[in-house]
Amino acid sequence: MSQLSARSLSISYAGRVVFDDVSLDAGAGERLGLVGENGAGKSTLLRLLAEAEEPDTGAVFRHGSLGYLSQEPDLPPGTVKDAVDAALAEFRALEARMRTLEGRMSDGDTAALDEYGELMAEYERRDGWSADARAARAIAGLGLGEVALERPVEELSGGQQARLALALALVRAPDVLLLDEPTNHLDDDAVRYLEDTLRDHHGVVIAASHDRAFLDAVCTSILDLDPALHTAPDGKPALGPSRYAGTYSDYLRSKAAARLRWEHEHQRWNDDVDQARAAVRTGARQVGHTNRARRDNDKFQPHFFGQKVDAAVARRVRDAENRLKELEANPVPKPPRPLTLRASMGDVPGDGILISARDAAVPGRVTLPALDIAADTRLMVTGPNGSGKSSMMAVLAGALEPAQGRVMHARGLRIGWLPQSGTFPDPGLSALAVFAAGREGPASEYQSELARLGLLAGSELHTPVGRLSVGQQRRLALARLLTVRPQVLLLDEPTNHLSLGLVEELEEAVTGSRLPVVLVTHDRWARHRWDGDRIDLR
Repeated sequence: MSQLSARSLSISYAGRVVFDDVSLDAGAGERLGLVGENGAGKSTLLRLLAEAEEPDTGAVFRHGSLGYLSQEPDLPPGTVKDAVDAALAEFRALEARMRTLEGRMSDGDTAALDEYGELMAEYERRDGWSADARAARAIAGLGLGEVALERPVEELSGGQQARLALALALVRAPDVLLLDEPTNHLDDDAVRYLEDTLRDHHGVVIAASHDRAFLDAVCTSILDLDPALHTAPDGKPALGPSRYAGTYSDYLRSKAAARLRWEHEHQRWNDDVDQARAAVRTGARQVGHTNRARRDNDKFQPHFFGQKVDAAVARRVRDAENRLKELEANPVPKPPRPLTLRASMGDVPGDGILISARDAAVPGRVTLPALDIAADTRLMVTGPNGSGKSSMMAVLAGALEPAQGRVMHARGLRIGWLPQSGTFPDPGLSALAVFAAGREGPASEYQSELARLGLLAGSELHTPVGRLSVGQQRRLALARLLTVRPQVLLLDEPTNHLSLGLVEELEEAVTGSRLPVVLVTHDRWARHRWDGDRIDLR
């Protein structure tokens, strides 16, 4: 029996449909990952499943206890110890109620037996016996072991509050656990602890995450909220979310296969439409072709069979017209065009040193005794927060002048630098105006170029950048990078705020371009697959 079911969930905000007709089922032991483009509705779906928000249509059905972790921590007031005690209070209440029922049963009250059995089943299912030990493990495993239990919650940093909220959700061990970006603010050790804990979880886990390594390690299935081609119950083609069995790696393979099937279905539909239209045109010319002015010496037989031929041709034309109407009424939409960044990259530069740093230092931020970037450089930069990774990238890009030492660039070198974060100076400018800034001619001349990149929807091109989401602004920054047709790529946390699909396409485009690249990333999936050199800043 499913512990959590959703039927035909739909929701809109200010007239914009977030998603429509989403259904799912999840039983004990299932760990479902939610993925999709920015704005696809992952967080919204979790709120609906948690019944923290009402859908426009549809319903949610749940059996058992619920735990919901949003991206914004919702912690009780008081100390860290008070928060942990609040998470353990459910088990204390179960224990107290079972003691009361045990007393009634010892007095011969058989009516208490059924309730006692239900409570004991829940207590054992949620492992109430080890709840206190689980709390201690969660606090230590998520990197809060050094935080005093007497410390007020409001004095914790944002990252500490997020980790505490996650720890409390794990302590409660609910039957249904809903997590929104649970690996935010976690280091590698804490993520591994979380993965181990979720794999051992008895109930349902549904997690929205951009962490590909986490999804690969934890999930038993993936729900992709991006529209894909399906066959509706009435047999007609339809677009909607897709569920894929297995890990994130399995999902990538299955989605690629589904994409090929979609392309083939669309091509077959086009071919069928072309054939039906051709049959209508050809048949229309043939009808009446055998008719001619009847002469007195015409024989009956040729005239009779001529009428038969016309009737058969007319019937085929009607059949073709009906087939064409059916096809046009049930089109197979064209799959969205994949991002093709490779075509927008510059040529691979020639031999020699392209960027050279010698004793370049920004006091208190970074020091580069010696670093050379050549045409074959593939370098990943790692190190803890505050070690100077972003400053190093800005120095190499020429955006940050070192206080001492020097950085030299090859003559005419085009550098594609993607900073980790940043805002656009004038939030009132449209995305298109920002994209065209510094280039000759009016911004309208560059609209088709920006549209071809596929990084922003058509309606977003004329939206003021101050009203774009963080993810949309990140896409615009990537589009700006591509305008220079870069010959060297300096990418600082390029996966931040980008959808998984775009991240995969970006990585493929960068690899396919064979340009020299310096990469800073916290993304474990990218780090595990990196086959180039590494340096660690400490």
